[in-house]
This record gives sequence, structure tokens and C-alpha cells, in this order.
Amino acid sequence: MRANTDAEWLPLYEALASEVRLQIIRLVAETPMNVKDIAASLGLSSAIVTMHVRKLQDVGIIQSKMIRKDGGTHKMNSLAVDWIGISMPQETGASRKLHEVAIPVGHYTHFDVYPTCGLATSNQVIGQYDDPRYFLDPERMHAHILWFGRGFVEYKIPNYILSGQQISAIELSLEIGSEAPSVNPNWPSDITFMLNGIRLGEWTSPGDSGNGRGMFTPEWWSDSVNQYGMLKVLRITHEGTFIDGQHMSEVTLADIPVERNQWTLRLSVEENAQHVGGLTLYGQGFGNYDQDILFRLYYQD
Repeated sequence: MRANTDAEWLPLYEALASEVRLQIIRLVAETPMNVKDIAASLGLSSAIVTMHVRKLQDVGIIQSKMIRKDGGTHKMNSLAVDWIGISMPQETGASRKLHEVAIPVGHYTHFDVYPTCGLATSNQVIGQYDDPRYFLDPERMHAHILWFGRGFVEYKIPNYILSGQQISAIELSLEIGSEAPSVNPNWPSDITFMLNGIRLGEWTSPGDSGNGRGMFTPEWWSDSVNQYGMLKVLRITHEGTFIDGQHMSEVTLADIPVERNQWTLRLSVEENAQHVGGLTLYGQGFGNYDQDILFRLYYQD
């Protein structure tokens, strides 16, 4: 979840400004729990816990789902997000000018993928599971989720920088995770990012989804497969390459060759990686963030 300092996010910050609610978040992060069990763990009444859970539900931190258990139906609470980032106000003016392009996950221009693999629109699976041939199906242009066990997908992105404009930063934002058979939150995968043929670095995804459904995942989508990923923000500057603000590599803007008309972005899980755990890309209408791949170029005139 990405928030900012606009007043509309005050309910989120208010929901987090409670020791009890932070305790509830820690509890349901470990395992889905009903209100009665949460209340027993905290030594509080069910009525008080219900009030706190509702506040967390209202801002999208916790989700509830009816589950059959021990011969009955229970309303189980689990985390709906695994990350909250706050975008602080930025300086306006020439230094913050940018070009932004949203790339649907199905708009790749090149690929080489291996099972387990597949892709789907917001309405249906495209073709059959674990058959890479369907990555060539024309319907792939409407895909909002794709996954593969190893290999790569590659995207061509228009370069709108004009002569005389100087790039000050390149930023990539996307929801991504591993690809385990069914769902496994402990399924590490080393995912490599490349831009214009330059290896930017590697990020290890901890697993494939977790407890509960994605906030934007369609109702028809099975509970037993990929639900949501992690929102990762990769940024290339004159100082290096960073992911979520953490240093990723020494690659700087000066190391990236600039092509006149396009950028080429490749996302891969390499065969010789330490953790070959696949890759899942979540686009608009899937996962927890309801966005396509966002590519931003910050520049100065």
C-alpha cells in the first residue's frame, strides 16, 4: 500500500496510532484469527477487539473471510497488505518534471518462460496452465496477471525524453512475487532486473502470496493460487540503483545506454540463480495495488 501526506490518508494513520491495533496486526500476520481468539490473546473483550478490527478493515489493512473450521463457520481475519509506504511531498518545478508510462503486464514484446506458467485477463485464464505457447496468444494483450517458474519477459517502453532534457532519475514501480505451485509464502526467488541490456541487480522475493485473497483479485480467481505480491519501487540515480530506498547495485544513470525511441526492460528468473522460485506479475485488477507496471523518467530542461 502506498500512501502520502494528503488528508484522505488520515484514517490510515489513525488506525495505526494504537498499541492494541499494532498487536492485532502482529497476531494476524502469523495466522488468520477470529475475533474471539484475538480477544483471548490480548486479554480484552470481543466487543473491544471488534471495534479495533473494524478500524483496520476500513483502511484496508485487515481483511475478513468466512472459513469452515472445526465443524462451524468462522469469520477469520488476516493481513490484506504486507507493506505500507509513505510518499513525502516533493519539490515542484523543473527538477521534478517527469514522463510516466503505465505498461499492462501482457504488453511484453519478448519472452522465454518455463512451467509452472500461465496468464489471465480479469475475466478468465488465457488458454491452459503450464503451456508457454499461450504467451503468444493475441489475448495476452489483455492479461492482468502472468507467472512462470523460470525465464524472462521483456517490455519495450517509449522514450519521451527530448534533446536538451537531462534525466535525473529512472523509477520502476510494480507488484511482484514468486511463483510456487499453488501458494507458498516461504518460496524464495531471485528476480533480476535489466534495463537496456544492463543488469541493475537482483531482488529475492520471499514467497508466493500469503494469507487471504488479494484486495483487487477477481471473485472467480481460485483461492489456491497466486493472490498478491509486494509493491517494489526500483530507482536509478547518479548515485546508484536502489530498491525501496535500499542500495541494490552500483549501476548509475551514466551506465545505462539511452536509445532514441525506447527503453527495454527485462524481468527474469535465471536458471543458475541460487533461488529459482519463479516470478508473478500483478497488473491492474489483481493483487493488492491495482496498478500496471509504472515507468517514470524524471528530468530537467
